Amino acid sequence: MRLIAELVHPALTTRTGRVLRRHAARAIVQRGRSLLLLYTERYDDFSFPGGGIADGEDPVAALQRELAEETGATRIRGLRDYGRVEEYRPDRSPDHDLMHMTSRFYVCAIDAELGATQLEHYEQANGMRPVWMDVEAAIAHNRAVLQRADARMGLSIHRETYMLAHVAAEAGPPADGR
Repeated sequence: MRLIAELVHPALTTRTGRVLRRHAARAIVQRGRSLLLLYTERYDDFSFPGGGIADGEDPVAALQRELAEETGATRIRGLRDYGRVEEYRPDRSPDHDLMHMTSRFYVCAIDAELGATQLEHYEQANGMRPVWMDVEAAIAHNRAVLQRADARMGLSIHRETYMLAHVAAEAGPPADGR
């Protein structure tokens, strides 16, 4: 899978030490200039659906599970590799110095209608919900959140905003020329 970016959090001073390694699979579901995203009220941001890959779990199976749980997507198909992001950031636990997250992005199609979500408790508590969002509007929104540097802002918004811009750039200009 092609490497799209290596993102290093500015607060990270070294990539050595006790490393927590995480792997995630994330979905790119597009309809025209709109993407199926997750809006999280707690962080006031947009992100790609997806999540952690369990030890020994196939990345595509993890993506299908996460996409169905978080968005209610059905008949997930046409999965193809898009690329991966390697991310290094501080870890807040006493057991690790940093986290190295590998996010694998896949392009896929789903049925038009979304079913019921099966969000985990913390996702519900954070006000997470699936939305179809114009990619340029999602980028502008996330960049405004980054500019404000709100204390409640999560670390993942940097990765998500980068990938939104990458997907938009590869998709090209909208059909109406805007």
